Amino acid sequence: MQGKDISIVIPAKNESENLKSLLPELVSLYPQAEIIVVNDGSTDATTAVCAQNNVKVINHVYSKGNGASIKTGARAAAGDIIVFMDGDGQHQPRDIPGLLEELDAGTDMVVGARNKESQASVGRLLANTFYNKLASWISGHKVLDLTSGFRAVYRQKFREFIYLLPNGFSYPTTITMAFFRAGYSVKYLPIVALSREGKSHINIFKDGVGFLIIIFKIGTLYSPLKIFIPTALCFFMTGVGYYIYTFITRHSFSNMSAVLLLTSVIVFLIGLVSEQITTLMYKDTE
Repeated sequence: MQGKDISIVIPAKNESENLKSLLPELVSLYPQAEIIVVNDGSTDATTAVCAQNNVKVINHVYSKGNGASIKTGARAAAGDIIVFMDGDGQHQPRDIPGLLEELDAGTDMVVGARNKESQASVGRLLANTFYNKLASWISGHKVLDLTSGFRAVYRQKFREFIYLLPNGFSYPTTITMAFFRAGYSVKYLPIVALSREGKSHINIFKDGVGFLIIIFKIGTLYSPLKIFIPTALCFFMTGVGYYIYTFITRHSFSNMSAVLLLTSVIVFLIGLVSEQITTLMYKDTE
């Protein structure tokens, strides 16, 4: 696969120290590739470091978020293939050929999946494990690393879902689930992520809740009945249980039981309508 067909997009916010070592290595290994650094409102020397290494830089006048930087880079990329990697030094340029080989083999998107040793902390490992299992259940596909920002993908297919991507750190979650729903193939390639230099920009609680919301949001787009049926079943079983309780204790059918049972029916019907809407949304996907 020729370097001239590849665009490497790197979102960066105050990562000048890490870029000092990352960019020269990328330029040396992939001299024909288009390298784009999206400077997300940095206050350090990010722009100067990019100029020193003769790579393209796109500046955000203020910080818009990691996902917004990814969208900016994807819109500007000229290569048929886009490689996304973080600017914090955790992703190794030497892993890029492995991603490209999997694309050559017929995969639509290849994700660098971090091993347990590559997780920043035990809390991050537990959170990512939970997200991976939840996403695997929703999508019906085994997800090894839902939140990895290191991936290679065909530009045209990635751009189909730009409108779905959030501006925050949960863009990998959204694009992975969207690819599964569209019937595109996603493969995981084991990688070792290095420890980053400097402080992470991810807020464990805020962004963790954001990831969870995005999973359910995409779940309703991907397979709504997997969300709505369990919810409807919970209301139904609670209503039946409460009816049995009131029948035994008071020999009556309470208003609360009626509300719970009716709610279960409404939730189920909403799920059916959502399923039909989802089908219509993806009917024109090539």
